[in-house]
Amino acid sequence: MSLQHSSDDKIPVIRTQPDQSLGCSIIDEKGQEVPITEDMIQDACRELEKRLVKPAKQD
Repeated sequence: MSLQHSSDDKIPVIRTQPDQSLGCSIIDEKGQEVPITEDMIQDACRELEKRLVKPAKQD
């Protein structure tokens, strides 16, 4: 079993309500609380995936 997953892997997200809050926030540069959205998390994951460096093959 590998700890690395393909970007094709899909993990279902189940919420009881369509726009259910994730329950967390960040504080912006003006000191205002900004709710963290699923879109923000998905964007961050896509950005991290772009920067992923695959390990060299071990022979």
